[in-house]
Amino acid sequence: MTRTVIESKTKTVVIGFDEPFCVIGERINPTGRKKLAAELEAGNFETVIRDAIEQVACGATVLDVNSGAVFTNKMAEDPRYADNNFVEPPLMKQLIEIIQQTVDVPLCIDSSVPGALEAGLMACEGRPLLNSVTGEEERLELVLPLVKKYNVPVVAISNDDTGISQDPDVRFAVAKKIVERAADFGIPAHDIVVDPLVMPVGAMGSAGQQVFALVRRLRDELGVNTTCGASNISFGLPHRHGINAAFLPMAIGAGMTSAIMNPVRSVEMEAIRAANFLMNHDANGGEWIRFARVLEAVEGGKTFAEASAEAASAGGRGGRSGQRLRQQAEKAEEKDRRGHASTSCWLGASPWRHRRQTHQISRSVIMPKPKATGQ
Repeated sequence: MTRTVIESKTKTVVIGFDEPFCVIGERINPTGRKKLAAELEAGNFETVIRDAIEQVACGATVLDVNSGAVFTNKMAEDPRYADNNFVEPPLMKQLIEIIQQTVDVPLCIDSSVPGALEAGLMACEGRPLLNSVTGEEERLELVLPLVKKYNVPVVAISNDDTGISQDPDVRFAVAKKIVERAADFGIPAHDIVVDPLVMPVGAMGSAGQQVFALVRRLRDELGVNTTCGASNISFGLPHRHGINAAFLPMAIGAGMTSAIMNPVRSVEMEAIRAANFLMNHDANGGEWIRFARVLEAVEGGKTFAEASAEAASAGGRGGRSGQRLRQQAEKAEEKDRRGHASTSCWLGASPWRHRRQTHQISRSVIMPKPKATGQ
């Protein structure tokens, strides 16, 4: 069975077909976050620290760390700051060091700049996930030697020198090429986590079906773990979190083993917790029961991040016995009989409300380029 091992100084996370779904927190990324980029330019890491703490409390077991900031003010003073090869390596080192001082989960080092990847690898304690390599020849020659040198797993994105294909067979062929080239460097398939590239369903109606079929092929034919930028599926749509929350359990059922996503959204995390339970990756439902308490606290007025942090600090994590699970269910049933509460709160029914879709998606819209996990 394929098992991709990622480690911090004190914790080990295993991505695998027989493991709980791995949530890789995406929020430490200044791309598209002007406020965060401005803070980083000023040497202010308060948002980074807060995001790290909140994401871990809400259920992220790995944190993605992206150094792709644009330092607008410094660029005006010094033209070197217009070059990501100058900006990102020292910034990545700072980010890794600060995050490791804040939380103890493994990290995913995310950059398109090879110098930033190596700076992150040198600063990182443990065995991080490297994000990413593509099928482009130049990228293969730059990144795979780093993967081998530092003995780390890597995200492999299914595009090459021809770009991103809408044909899932082409994307599978690119993934296979990367796995084979990695083998030439002595890198085993279990250290390759393939991103098959999720297309927006609003622009391509078969996007979900494509990725589910691709994930099955990658699991069955190449024996590799998979990941994705989960929010790509809902790009351009209203009420995106509902789409994401439907997509994730379906992807898990198809064999996807991780996703780079925002764990501070309770709807998506509820869907993942339920999917883990249904896939028999949550022994005796312990994590689901703990999560149900978090949702009850949210219904009582707390934010999801606050409720999750309180549950974590109370030590209320999984591992409860089957007897405990039955006791909780029996209590819920008794309340139901008395007319106070429905057993659905314990059996996994979601309080999501269906909302009428008022936006129309044009079939003729130009396909937006999906955001790869390494961007």
